[in-house]
Amino acid sequence: MKHKLPKHVKAFIDRTGRPRHYFRLSNTTLPGLPYSTEFMDAYEAALKAWEAGRAAPTSMIGADRSQPGTIGALIHSYYGSADFRNLAKASQKTYRNALERIRTEYGVGSVARIERKHVLRMMDKKAEHPGSANELLKMIKLLMGRAIDMGIRKDDPTIRIRRLKIKSGGFITWEEDDIVAFYAAHAVGTRARLALDLLLFTGQRRSDVIAMGRQHVKNDVLSIRQQKTRTAVSIPLHSYLKGILDARPHDNLTFLLTQYEKPFQPESFTNWFRVCVREAGLREDLASGAMGLSPHGLRKACSRRLAQAGCTPHQIKAITGHKKLDEIVRYTEAVDQMRLAHEAMNAIAGHGAGTKTVKPTRLV
Repeated sequence: MKHKLPKHVKAFIDRTGRPRHYFRLSNTTLPGLPYSTEFMDAYEAALKAWEAGRAAPTSMIGADRSQPGTIGALIHSYYGSADFRNLAKASQKTYRNALERIRTEYGVGSVARIERKHVLRMMDKKAEHPGSANELLKMIKLLMGRAIDMGIRKDDPTIRIRRLKIKSGGFITWEEDDIVAFYAAHAVGTRARLALDLLLFTGQRRSDVIAMGRQHVKNDVLSIRQQKTRTAVSIPLHSYLKGILDARPHDNLTFLLTQYEKPFQPESFTNWFRVCVREAGLREDLASGAMGLSPHGLRKACSRRLAQAGCTPHQIKAITGHKKLDEIVRYTEAVDQMRLAHEAMNAIAGHGAGTKTVKPTRLV
């Protein structure tokens, strides 16, 4: 029999595969097993701390740490803007994490005095991690735009500062051998198999896949509005995926559920999926930043498969919901290159394996 967790407590699977729990309102990790003495002591302390903090006026939260005109105050101001509030929840969390890192290190700095050289120095400190440096540049550019709108600045010191080149190709695309290995480790009917099939046969992001349910399917067409971009996409179900979904229970709002029979959160889904990848003997994408096979890599695998099937970039875009064609064109160009290379080598083979020496024509 499964016990209901205490109020405001959420469960997740950490990257080692162990179930963990946290107090959602303050994001406080709770030790031990639910309802154990250790667990309940920590839970009561977290609940009391949150209730005490809630009594403070909302307008003062964060503001008491930031003097007017500082980067910290500008960040606090941005959180109350329409631009921030209109972001998807997952994007809000990503932006907030990045901005809080900037606040911690540079929060007391003057917004009006920031110059190009200062931004470059900030990026230089992260030169060994180009992705982090580029993220910092993106956030500073965002803040400078906010400062201009508020009349704090008249210019943007980030203009013409280039992003650092990243040697990595980003999320690794799953190859067919990887998919076969995953299938061998996770049979039809398991949560792991369902997760991979949804990612692979819809080409959607994890935030959209974990929210998919039977209510999104009508006349064998899956229709959703993507959480990140708010793009509406309608995808005819592949016959294989249709058979998988038809066999699932019809009494849940989402196809994918945690071991506690609750919908996944994006981070907990990724942590759990890493374990599934590891169980298949494959290299998982690590939280430390080491690249491996991830849920997003299956979105890329879907795009690759569509390109190999002869789909045009616009046809692929209709499935994946990409805003730009750049990444999709890379898949189609790679497929075209391989096809043309095969045709070229076959043409040579048609003329035999021998070589014929041609004497140069005398010019005089």
